[in-house]
Amino acid sequence: MNISDQDQRATEVALFRYAAAVEYAGAHYNGWQTQSGDNVTCVQTEVEKALSRVANHPLAVVCAGRTDAGVSASHQVIHFDSPVQRAERAWVMGTNTYLPDDIAIRWVKPVRDDFHARFSAQERRYRYLIYSAPVKPALLGRGVTWTYKQLDITRMQAAAKHLIGEHDFTSYRAVACQAHSPVREVKSLEVFQAGNLIVIDIRANAFLHHMVRNVSGVLMKIGAGEAEPGWAKEVLEARDRRQGGVTAPPWGLYFVDVGYPQEFDIPETQPGPYFLG
Repeated sequence: MNISDQDQRATEVALFRYAAAVEYAGAHYNGWQTQSGDNVTCVQTEVEKALSRVANHPLAVVCAGRTDAGVSASHQVIHFDSPVQRAERAWVMGTNTYLPDDIAIRWVKPVRDDFHARFSAQERRYRYLIYSAPVKPALLGRGVTWTYKQLDITRMQAAAKHLIGEHDFTSYRAVACQAHSPVREVKSLEVFQAGNLIVIDIRANAFLHHMVRNVSGVLMKIGAGEAEPGWAKEVLEARDRRQGGVTAPPWGLYFVDVGYPQEFDIPETQPGPYFLG
C-alpha cells in the first residue's frame, strides 16, 4: 500500500445507517421536501436541522413518500446516514428537543446498509379524515376536512370497491404528476365512521400525485348523493383527469404507514392519527 492509499483510507469516514419514524402536522408547511425560496418552510428541512444538531454533523434524510403542502403524517419513515453512533433514546429525545411542536420523532433504530426508506417500501397507507356536520369544527380545524353535507358511507363504500386492484389511475392523478406510469395497485380501500368523523383508509403499492385527494373528492361527491356509486368506475375507465371532479383539500390527509420486508425489522405501528384511538 502506498502513501496515497493510506491517506485516502485515513480520510474515509464510516457511516451508520438509521431508520426513523416522523409524525407531523402539515398545516404550516409547504410539504415534506425541502424547497428553495424565502419564507418556504418544509418538514424535511426542520428534521435535518434537528438531527444534524444531535449528530454534530450535517445530515440528509430520505423519506418513504413525499407529502404535499398541508398534508400530515402519523408514521412517515425516513433513513439517514451518520458518522456518529448514538443510543436510540438519545436520537429521539435529543432531536425532539430541537424540533417545532408540530413535528416529532417517534422512534429511531439502526438498520442494514441496504435499507432504503423509499425503494425498500412495498406499500404505503393513507387516511383521509372528513368531519361531516352542519357547523365547522373549531378543534382540529386543519386536521380534518369539513363538509356541511351529510355523507352516506354506504354509498361511499359501494363506490370504493370499484377502485380496488391494479388499474390505470390517470383520472385520479394530478395533471402535473410526473410518474412514468399511471398504473397502481390499490390493495384495500375502506370507509368507516365514528360519530361525525368519516375516515377513508387506502393502502397501495404506491400513489400518484394527488391520487388520495382525488379519490376522496369522488367518494365525497357520491356520499353526498350528487353522483351514483358507479361513477367512481366511470371516472376510472375514462382515463381522463377532467372527468374526475374536484380535488379534496389537503386538510385531513395523513400518511399513516409504510410496509417493508420483514428482513429489515422495521417496527410495526397501529395506523394513526393517534386521536382516532
